[in-house]
Parts: sequence; structure tokens; C-alpha cells
Amino acid sequence: MHTEEFRAFERVCAERDAGGAVLEVGAVPSKDSLLCLKSLANCREKIGINLDGPSTYGDFKILKANANDLSCFPDGKFDTVLCNAVLEHDPFFWKSLEEMRRVTRSGGLIVIGVPGFVKLRLENRRWYIGRIPLIRTLFPRFIDSLRASTLILQVHYYPSDYYRFSAQAVAEVFMRGLKDIRVFSHMVPPRIIGSGIKP
Repeated sequence: MHTEEFRAFERVCAERDAGGAVLEVGAVPSKDSLLCLKSLANCREKIGINLDGPSTYGDFKILKANANDLSCFPDGKFDTVLCNAVLEHDPFFWKSLEEMRRVTRSGGLIVIGVPGFVKLRLENRRWYIGRIPLIRTLFPRFIDSLRASTLILQVHYYPSDYYRFSAQAVAEVFMRGLKDIRVFSHMVPPRIIGSGIKP
């Protein structure tokens, strides 16, 4: 996980009082796991799931499970559910979203990070080559294409890579039915993090 992503999750979890029983969807048995966040150091329970489990790392266990079916957990088991850089690899990500909502207790926090896309504001950048008159004259189609484009994270098969998401998708689809929804984009290419509270 990129250091900036880890810091962003740390900030969100600290600001939103993440804790209690915590589930990480897509956990890895390494320091890159979100379960290693300092803000989660005093949680009463930490559990991760991934397709490669089971394993143990530090103070948490990772179970072998598919996020599309978390029937290994009862409704409302977790106070905090975290997921980062997983849903783009999940061909049925909407099933995973429903399961994450189901296993989160009322009042619990859900935080999800995904690679995204945002509108580029090239004209305001000093380095924007379209500002050079000769370039605009010689390559108008290139400039028009650049203005209509967006940066996205490269395809990274692990084992598959299906999606990139907008901030609107995170707010309206991922956080559907939650309250106190907060969504922001950070990094280049953009990663989008959304969080919300289950009513």
C-alpha cells in the first residue's frame, strides 16, 4: 500500500473514532494491512479476510473468505469495516458492499478506498503544454483529447482488474444507505476514500 494511502486511512480512522471490533476486507499479513493503523492499536478485536487465508500477523488473524459472501459473520458483528484497493478486483463488488453493510452494526463505521478518476483542471497548471501557442497550433486534436481525459491508476492484475470509480460512485453507490458520508480524492493518479456511518 502506498504510504499516502496508509496516512489517509489513518487520518479518517482517527477522526471518525474507528475501533471496537474491526474487519478489514482484503487484509494482507504484513505491515501494509489497515489493521496495523496506530488508530486501531487498542481495538478489542481485529479480523481480516482475503482469498488466500488463513494466516496470522501481529495481533490479528486473516480468514480465508470471499467478500461476496461473509456468512461466516453474523449481522452487525463489527464496529468498523475497512476495505482498500480491493473492489476494483472484485467482478461482483456490489455483493461485497452489501455484505460489508450487513456485518456492520448500527452506528458502525465503513471506510472504503478505491482507485478513481477525477476531472483534470489542466488550464490552471503551470506545466500544461496546451498553454504554449505553438503546441496549440500544431496539435489541436491532441490538446482537445488531453482536455477531455483523466488520469487513472494503471491496470494492476491481482489476479484481475475490472473497475475504476468516480467520487460520485463512492458517495452514491458505495455509501448508499449510510449517514454522515464523507468522500475525498487524493494522490495522482487519484485514489478515492469514502466513509459513512450505518444508521
